[in-house]
Amino acid sequence: MSSLKELSSTHLTPYNSRYASQVRIPKYKMPENGTSGDTVHAMLRDELDLDGKPNLNLASFVTTWMEDNARDLMLENVAKNLADNDEYPAMMDISERCVSMLAHLWGVQSGEKAIGSPTVGSSEAVHLGGLAMKRRWQEKRRAEGKGTSNPNIIMGTNAQVALEKFARYFEVEARILPVSKKSSYRLDPDLVRENIDENTIGVFAILGSTYTGHYEPVEEISRVLDEYQEKTGIDIPIHVDAASGGFVAPFTYAGVGGPKWNFELPRVKSINVSGHKYGLVYAGVGWIVWRDESYLPKHLIFELHYLGGTEQSYTLNFSRPGGQVIAQYYNLIHLGFKGYREIMENCLSNARLLSRSLEATGFYTCVSDIHRPAPAKSKAGAVTEKVKEAVASAASSAVSGDNKGKQGGTSTISVPHIGEDTSADYVAGLPVVAFRFSDEFKKEYPHLKQETVSLMLRARQWIIPNYALPPNEDATEILRVVVRENMSFDLLERLISDIVEVTEQLMEDDKVDLSILQKQKRTRPDERRKARHLGEKQGAEKMRANIADETKRMAEGIHRTVC
Repeated sequence: MSSLKELSSTHLTPYNSRYASQVRIPKYKMPENGTSGDTVHAMLRDELDLDGKPNLNLASFVTTWMEDNARDLMLENVAKNLADNDEYPAMMDISERCVSMLAHLWGVQSGEKAIGSPTVGSSEAVHLGGLAMKRRWQEKRRAEGKGTSNPNIIMGTNAQVALEKFARYFEVEARILPVSKKSSYRLDPDLVRENIDENTIGVFAILGSTYTGHYEPVEEISRVLDEYQEKTGIDIPIHVDAASGGFVAPFTYAGVGGPKWNFELPRVKSINVSGHKYGLVYAGVGWIVWRDESYLPKHLIFELHYLGGTEQSYTLNFSRPGGQVIAQYYNLIHLGFKGYREIMENCLSNARLLSRSLEATGFYTCVSDIHRPAPAKSKAGAVTEKVKEAVASAASSAVSGDNKGKQGGTSTISVPHIGEDTSADYVAGLPVVAFRFSDEFKKEYPHLKQETVSLMLRARQWIIPNYALPPNEDATEILRVVVRENMSFDLLERLISDIVEVTEQLMEDDKVDLSILQKQKRTRPDERRKARHLGEKQGAEKMRANIADETKRMAEGIHRTVC
């Protein structure tokens, strides 16, 4: 019989190597001797099979599908470092073209010389936009002989954590203002008016809340700042965090619902976007653009004499991958304006269909508003009304148990696609569906928890998070679905059916204690649970207390979900 030592160097397949039995693959300390590549590949592939399927991860805004041509370009250029300007001049030209295209897409004005850079994502881009505002504020205060020790910045509690990180990392007071149902869970211009002062370096306005997909009223906020400047002479800029909306709003017929949000507003000095979200590129690229080079303080620009050339750097990272930048340019050229429009309109159409289908069941109500008629529209057209009727009819059949809505005893909802109306007929926003149990459902089944729906859908491989709305509204929990490019109509129909089936199952088994599902969460190897033995019982009250402690909702700070 061969020894383990022999198996480490000679084997027929990865599964008769030393790691196939009795010997663990190293996890926390590098092994003394290496192992054949096919074995390591097989072991890692098998372990990664435990991950969720990216295509069914509806929690994330990040792109999970790209065309083969774009993916090939990324792989062909994976070894190129975006920091090596002199070595890869063609790639740098492509990067500058993307910045120019985005600047024009976002309404840069005649006579302005936009400047910008690729980043590893919107977090870096937000930090750069915030730093530029802080430096400009400091320079102006020093020129006036005033102190610079107490800068503050305005944002809502619906802000993604990257915005709060900027304030904490770069020593700026974060004035995080509460959002409410009245303000559509977004920054309230009236609260902005009450919280700005001479030390405010700027306002972070979000074009697409990660909670509900609502666009913040950038133009209203701009008017508030205009009025403040007229009274005090203090000029407060806006940075638009368009991580998701920057690649949605410009292409959709709805825009942002009428008002301006981009460089058409003089007060908007910089905008960021995630290329790896609705820019349709795999994770690893974001963009920051200033409307004119005068808004990027010289203090933040480094001149580097490196690798045989002279280059300027104004990013937080240095070495970073260039393949995603090339893929971004491919998308911009390949799809063009009309191609992006078709994709974004499809996403919004599917998101509206999901919203209507959920509300038609009577089980759920949507907190997001993209399926509701725009304020200027009395109705969204005859086609919309017919679709509503069809959705309601199909959902009613599924809920009531009518055989017309069943196939083999399983509830299904079959609904027509909305193809004759556009996003212009509806409230503007991201293709995001945020929903909760309806009030009527909660009255009839007060003990059922939304988190159970999320857990049971996970058993069907759907990843749909359940979490509380921002502080001040955190008594309300929502389930959230991000509709991306690869959410096909057939896949959407299956999702609707699965949500209905899971909800009906909970209703049928409403007397069963389903809280045990909440304990089915993997622990890290370094986490230890108290050993349990057969026959050992735990009191019901203690068990419920433990579960409540383990599944405690986020109730402080701002949203920290993966986006």
